[in-house]
Amino acid sequence: MQILLSVPENLVTAFNELLPASHPPCFVTSDPEGSKIGSGGGTSWLLAQHFKNCQTTDFASYLHSDQRIIIHAGGQSRRLPGYAPSGKVLAPIPIFRWSRGQNLHQNLMDIQMPLYNQLMKAAPPQNRTLIASGDVLVIPNQSFQQLPEADIICLGIWVDPHLASHHGVFFTPRDNATHLSFMLQKPSHEIIEQLTNTHLFMMDVGIWILSNRAIEVLMKKCGWTGNDFINKTPDFYDLYSTFGTGLGSAPTQPDQEISALSTAIVPLEQGEFYHFGTSLELITSTEAIQNRVKDQRAIWHHKVKPHPSVFVLNANCGIQFNSNLHHIWIENSHVPATWQLSDHHIITGVPDNNWNLALNSGICLDIVPIDEETFCIRPYGINDTFSGMAEDADWMHQKLSHWLSVRDIDFATAGIDSTLDIQNTPIFPVISRKNLSQSLISWMLYGDNEIMKNLWLSAPRLSANGISNKANLKRLFKQRLDFALNDLPLLASNYKRSIFYQADLKQIAADYAFNKLSLPSEPDENTSPLVIASDQMFRSEVLNLLGKDGETHEKKAYATLQEFIKKAIHIRSLPRLNVFPDQIVWGRSPARLDLAGGWSDTPPYCFHNGGAVVNIAVDLNGQPPLQVFIRLSDEYKITLRSIDNGVSETIETYEEIGHYDNVGSAFSIPRAALCMAGFHPDFQGQSFGSLKEQLKKFGGGIEISLLVAIPKGSGLGTSSILAATIMGALSDFCALGWDNHAICLNTLILEQMLTTGGGWQDQYGGIFPGIKLFQSQPGLPSSINVSWLSDRLFKTPENKDKWLLYYTGITRVAKNILSEITRGMFLNEGERLRILDEIKAHAFHLFEAIQKCDYETTARMISHSWQLNKQLDSGTNTPEIQSIIDKINNHALACKLLGAGGGGYLLICAKDSRAAGNIKQILQDSPPNDKARFVDMTISDTGLQISRS
Repeated sequence: MQILLSVPENLVTAFNELLPASHPPCFVTSDPEGSKIGSGGGTSWLLAQHFKNCQTTDFASYLHSDQRIIIHAGGQSRRLPGYAPSGKVLAPIPIFRWSRGQNLHQNLMDIQMPLYNQLMKAAPPQNRTLIASGDVLVIPNQSFQQLPEADIICLGIWVDPHLASHHGVFFTPRDNATHLSFMLQKPSHEIIEQLTNTHLFMMDVGIWILSNRAIEVLMKKCGWTGNDFINKTPDFYDLYSTFGTGLGSAPTQPDQEISALSTAIVPLEQGEFYHFGTSLELITSTEAIQNRVKDQRAIWHHKVKPHPSVFVLNANCGIQFNSNLHHIWIENSHVPATWQLSDHHIITGVPDNNWNLALNSGICLDIVPIDEETFCIRPYGINDTFSGMAEDADWMHQKLSHWLSVRDIDFATAGIDSTLDIQNTPIFPVISRKNLSQSLISWMLYGDNEIMKNLWLSAPRLSANGISNKANLKRLFKQRLDFALNDLPLLASNYKRSIFYQADLKQIAADYAFNKLSLPSEPDENTSPLVIASDQMFRSEVLNLLGKDGETHEKKAYATLQEFIKKAIHIRSLPRLNVFPDQIVWGRSPARLDLAGGWSDTPPYCFHNGGAVVNIAVDLNGQPPLQVFIRLSDEYKITLRSIDNGVSETIETYEEIGHYDNVGSAFSIPRAALCMAGFHPDFQGQSFGSLKEQLKKFGGGIEISLLVAIPKGSGLGTSSILAATIMGALSDFCALGWDNHAICLNTLILEQMLTTGGGWQDQYGGIFPGIKLFQSQPGLPSSINVSWLSDRLFKTPENKDKWLLYYTGITRVAKNILSEITRGMFLNEGERLRILDEIKAHAFHLFEAIQKCDYETTARMISHSWQLNKQLDSGTNTPEIQSIIDKINNHALACKLLGAGGGGYLLICAKDSRAAGNIKQILQDSPPNDKARFVDMTISDTGLQISRS
């Protein structure tokens, strides 16, 4: 994936250097100097420059090579001057309180890119170029599995006519919202309303995905054909008002070549569109995004924040805000308590100072480093547009001519050409650090200081364009970083603490380690256990990055989570014999096949976000593969036997039962289950002097025999389902009264006791029968919602032979994989959390495909589940597994390694019944090892079964 940006000229050479080292490099250029080429011409120019940079001889081959994301961010930013020098696309954006894993140093481009990447993954192979604007943010509230086939794919959003009238508008037939009839550029709301009698309409969000054919047409419209653009500037051409209006079945500006291109509109059914084109929108859009989630966090947010429209980031700010101070943006600045603020301010770039400065309502201040030592002072009004001739233009709520006359200056004295565009008018003084003073700024704001007037007249001055051209961006970004680093300890200790622990802690840890910052004080004991756990993992990460041992803190993070779960679902059990002396309780459960959503059920992710999974309970080779037998014994001790392993142990004391945290033991699971059943003081509803005494009162000893007909490390949820089956049998044997939900939640506790961690889907998948979607809400799950699906897709004659289950003979233990990914969850690792969010959302898409009994779509969804798992953990697919998939790839629609990955069972969706036969033949003739085999599977209609002899 190549990222191509059009930015202001001064930013071109410094752009990649200004970004963090972890950021993928971008190809950056600016429009040809002195030329107005429009958005279409700018696109073609950017492609041409990148083509030449790639040193490819043929443009068609270039188009077929990599995918490209083009972001136009090269405007003059007249209406948002505070971020004109570095481009709006690099404007810092605060952490959103409702989201986890964002980067404290994030900019507008950072929060745009996940959507663009997702769209390109879903785009047809021929659509290899995405074009977007650098000053908007689109939140789709949906995921994209596969975009429609078309030369031009455009995203549209449903809005009211008044908002749409400021943008491009797509008009579609009322019976087909994906088909473009025609496009209009900024039509009046009256015209839009008239057309609604016959058409639907959507606002163009500015995200277009073009096929190579469409790119070639666009290049031609800009005056280029073949490879003739090497030393040529494109003609002026607008992508939206000219190219766009030629698209559709009834274009408003017909053009034979453009109209021949197919167009598809992708409606964002619940999408959100935020513009960052003006100073005021910087605040209002950020405020709207912050408040888009209405929940308890919003109530807390407003309690601790004096006004939701106040934003302070990368700053040293001493102001005590109250409700009268609103619509304020302070960034990369020092604003001491001696300043007097009002409302509607944007304050950027202000270095350390001790000024007593007053800003009236609507006044903004930008201070920009120039060269190596000087600064340029730029005050402006929040609604200034920097448009029009100097003599008539508005500046700071007044005409520039009035501003001059109040200070007894005329255009000639100031050396200003009154006919210049105010954007090119030199009114902003460049002064040394010594002369950067409250007095000069106050004079520029309010006048009446002859000394400062003379300083302004004698100082070199720059226009708004001149500031962008001459700004020392390295100094600007260095000051921002210094403020940000100084603010880090405060973020962890004051009311902003929640922001700190919602941000990407892995990134913050890198800041602490690289800059040798002292760690903040640890949260107090009244803090949420989830915050304490994340804090401990953060400390572990910092120490590891410094080459020190962070293991103690990592262990404390896991221990804190385990204690949180155990205390929240605390069990006190009083077991009593519930069978006749000669009866045997027989528990048996199917395995589970995880189809989608796996990992979203894993703490701590599911506690913050809730989880969603789709899985199937299956019997293997005609029987439930996990079985437990419990009977009474005449001896007052507990005997544990493993039928499949041929080993046994005898337990005679509470101490021996309590040794359940030895993961290598064959009987860790039944030991922990016995504890939870009340055969240990920590879980007893009544005290006993010894285990022997308790068993005497109980009525005898206990013998538990286990049969596990699945290899260890199979990926079928074996250990969790075995634990649940044991507890189900114990519940019946000991009259504990646990239903299936209680059994599954108890299994979640049991796995924390064993320190293996893990989520809740395995036990739910095996204990509950059939095909189902499980959902949990944020917080510790008191219950899991279950929605069952029809098994028709898996049992009909035309489909049943296409589903294959293959044991690869390659096993793995999930604990190592689990610890790496859960560590990322604790650290709010941004990329991993985005994948987990997509994994969770994907479960609902698969659920819908199975509901529709659509085999091909379901197979494609299962394949996408596998791709998401590989994105989450690159080690999920080993070379040995890939070699198996490669052998059968031509005959399979989808393959998915079940469970955490790395080995075990492979689910295969064959293209048809004949392909299924071919797959069997290939793998039987050439197995990867002497254990590999196909296994018959049938959907379990019973789930957990408990019966007695």
